[in-house]
Amino acid sequence: MTDLRIRPATADDLDTVLAFWKTSAEGTSISDDREGVARLVARDPEALLLAETDGELAGTVIAGFDGWRCHLYRLAVHPDRRRQGIGSALLAAAEERFVRLGGRRGDAMVLTRNESAHHAWRTAGYAPEEHWRRWVKPLAD
Repeated sequence: MTDLRIRPATADDLDTVLAFWKTSAEGTSISDDREGVARLVARDPEALLLAETDGELAGTVIAGFDGWRCHLYRLAVHPDRRRQGIGSALLAAAEERFVRLGGRRGDAMVLTRNESAHHAWRTAGYAPEEHWRRWVKPLAD
């Protein structure tokens, strides 16, 4: 792998990130729009981490900390760049952020059907907690 750089996203990165997720992320979220990602970056400028190789976006992760829990979302690596350590580097950067902020445990939203991601999460030391189930309620139309 050449020249891997991890940095927080800025408002200038939003369109690039959204286009990247269309080709590199599994599934969609109600917040996968410019307004939602802009709100995230404005509220917590260090939460959306980008991995770049040779100046090109190669991966993302959202490392959100609400003061209580450390949440990981949108770990995505470009299909042509997978299995090169980019996802691991993003998770390490996210975990470093959490520790710096006083976080104690990271939790990740991982689609049940995305079995290829399960290996990456397990390799990074994460495990499913089958006794929990996520409950959701959309707050907007």
